[in-house]
Amino acid sequence: MPAAAQNVESVLSPGPLSQAHAKWDDDCKQCHVKFDRAAQDRLCMDCHSHQDIAQDVRQKTGFHGRLKPQACRACHSEHKGRNAKLVPMDQLDKNRFDHTQTDYPLLGGHIKVACEKCHDPKKKFSQAPQDCNACHAKDDVHKGSLGPKCADCHVEESWKKVKFDHDKTRFPLVGKHNDVKCADCHKDTNYRETPHACIACHKKDDKHKGHFSEKCEPCHTAKSWKTIVFNHDTDTKYPLLGKHRTVKCEACHTTPLHGVKVSNVCIDCHKKDDKHKGTLGTDCVKCHSERDWKEIGRFNHDKTDYPLRGKHVNVKCKDCHTTDVYKDAPKTCVGCHKKDDKHKGTLGDKCETCHNDRDWKKTSFDHNKTDFPLLGKHAKAECNACHKSTNYKEAPKDCYSCHKAEDKHEGQQGRACEKCHDERAWKPAPRFDHGLTRFPLLGKHVPVECKTCHTTGARYKDAKIDCVACHVKDDKHKKTLGPACELCHNARSWKAWDFDHDKRTKFPLDGKHKGLICSSCHKRPMEGKVLASTECVACHAKDDIHEGSYGRQCQQCHVTSSFKTIRQRGRPVSSVSSPAAEPGAVANRVASANRRFAS
Repeated sequence: MPAAAQNVESVLSPGPLSQAHAKWDDDCKQCHVKFDRAAQDRLCMDCHSHQDIAQDVRQKTGFHGRLKPQACRACHSEHKGRNAKLVPMDQLDKNRFDHTQTDYPLLGGHIKVACEKCHDPKKKFSQAPQDCNACHAKDDVHKGSLGPKCADCHVEESWKKVKFDHDKTRFPLVGKHNDVKCADCHKDTNYRETPHACIACHKKDDKHKGHFSEKCEPCHTAKSWKTIVFNHDTDTKYPLLGKHRTVKCEACHTTPLHGVKVSNVCIDCHKKDDKHKGTLGTDCVKCHSERDWKEIGRFNHDKTDYPLRGKHVNVKCKDCHTTDVYKDAPKTCVGCHKKDDKHKGTLGDKCETCHNDRDWKKTSFDHNKTDFPLLGKHAKAECNACHKSTNYKEAPKDCYSCHKAEDKHEGQQGRACEKCHDERAWKPAPRFDHGLTRFPLLGKHVPVECKTCHTTGARYKDAKIDCVACHVKDDKHKKTLGPACELCHNARSWKAWDFDHDKRTKFPLDGKHKGLICSSCHKRPMEGKVLASTECVACHAKDDIHEGSYGRQCQQCHVTSSFKTIRQRGRPVSSVSSPAAEPGAVANRVASANRRFAS
């Protein structure tokens, strides 16, 4: 019966099935359900579920999922023979096929490509590969080195036109790299192996010959190879200042870098300039600056144990530092000023005791702190006026040693000039007190000029102290009273004289003697002590009528009130008419008188 039924269906079949469905020629129920035309599409999906067609339809993906809902037989008709194609693409109008309904829309140059270029006639259309490399393997100049994702770079418009975004790689293109042809950097088609280091492309531009390593980017930029953007001040720990800014890199970087740390110690570069031969250490910046190696701008001499003061500030270094080993420079004044030391070392090497750094010739020595303070005009005197030799300690302290030439006394007054003279003025001698000499000045002697008495100049001791030496012209006695004028005269007035003959001599004046002038008795000039005779006969020889017969003691008989008055027994008697009248009696009276005077 089934065989008969089958045969009936075979008889009613519109035609043989295609080769793909041939096994179901006698089994119509595999594709048809009686009285249910819609069941045919469901059976198709069940059968072709392994080809993802059913999933595409359900998810509305792929070509079948994007088509308008329709029966499968609208495109895939059966019973047209064993050799009939279920997908007769070659019989369709290819120009009307909407490829956008597939998972691979045709864009750009793909639109004009023939279907068979991508769809292998021996395979289903859905089996056509979607990766570029499947079709363009022959065009892959990269030999697969960049992988199968050609779409990352190439576009459908033209295989040779790429849309590659280099900025999304590990080497974004900036600056002039944007204008560079790919082939300039990618020497072969293996782009992945193209080196990223600048030196790979710019080795010919590397004038440093690899000296500064292969990392060009710290200095050079993509904008311009010749433009250097490296900022030594901010990109390193060693800012470039002064002349360092214009120094060539190779001047300091003498060895290839390649990770080697360059020393920032001055001496490493300036060792040849170190004239101190390392004696001042390696910290050159204490003295030198970047403006000029020869300019010592930073060194502060005041922070050393020899601060610079006065004219030392403007002195050139080499004047004191005769060698480049600065520490060898002497610190004592005489170390530099030995040629200026006129004392020949006799005062030691502590020049600062007298000299100062403001002016070598102007000394600050305080002479008042010595045992010979400078007073008056001594304060203004030049040192060499007293210090005849540079051995100042041997300078004499007595006035005479310096003022011998001014000693007009020719040594008479001794060497103690200070007794008369002082430092205010050598002339006159304000300290001299004539009252302390052998001849104190009194009365009118006070205003008399020295030269009036001191006629021999400054040989003051030559001046005689006796009055007659000066007043000989005033001596109206013609020396008869001797040279001791002061016995009568005084300094108040020469004419105001007063001599008490009674008290000052042994010959009191009485009687007629009182009214006599001196020259009446003192008639002979005398050079020394007045030795006038007290004998009456010395003056009254012409009055001696006895002619010496009674001796020389006239006073025994005569009295001063009158020579003619004769004493009688101790009393005055009347005058005798004639001494020759009674010579015997007179002789007797004289002898008697002598005896009385003797007793």
